[in-house]
Amino acid sequence: MVGAFNDRATDAPLAEALQDRFSVITYDRRRRGDSGYTAPYTVEREVEDIEALVEEAGRSASVFGYSSGAVLALMAARGLDLPKLALYEPPVSADGDRGLLREDLAERLRELVEADHRGDAVALFQTEGVVIPVDVVAQLRHAPFWPALEAMAHTLVYETKILGNGSLPTELAASVAVPTLVIAGGESFAYMRETSLALAQIIPDARARVLEGQTHDIAPRALAPVLDDFFAAR
Repeated sequence: MVGAFNDRATDAPLAEALQDRFSVITYDRRRRGDSGYTAPYTVEREVEDIEALVEEAGRSASVFGYSSGAVLALMAARGLDLPKLALYEPPVSADGDRGLLREDLAERLRELVEADHRGDAVALFQTEGVVIPVDVVAQLRHAPFWPALEAMAHTLVYETKILGNGSLPTELAASVAVPTLVIAGGESFAYMRETSLALAQIIPDARARVLEGQTHDIAPRALAPVLDDFFAAR
């Protein structure tokens, strides 16, 4: 499952790279792509969506989660029969105050979206949620893909609720009894690499893998062989 600003098109190339070996299900999370929305939003409903997909897959399925979708996958892992769990760069912090989200961030995002200030909502999430430098975000606002980010702005409140205060979900991770691979990109944000290594130490049956040369983006050519080996191994 994907993270902020993404729908199932994001991981479609990865699914295609794996489909010769596995039966792969991708989906649009709530209120994006072809998926609808039932108010009020709760994280628990997103977990129920994952449960429904696993049920559809025969009541047992390995799960891959990317970015905030990795945190969502971690939440779902406690109550599901998952042979394997793979997580790519959950955007939380293992280092004290770094990247901690303010409690009012979700409300500020909601207000901006309701006022149709979608660009400001995207910028706020990127600077305070993902901790991208302000000057970098100012440049991104002129990028050709920025309108696509604005189109997803209404979902950022949901991402914020999933991430909580942005700190490492230590108690949650310690409760996951599923063989887990935590993956990070060698050229990605330093705090995400630190988080991946820390999670692998906390989850009882987990190991970490750093993909040298990779960033926070999904690169099927680099990621698919790693997932193939992990999911297929006994």
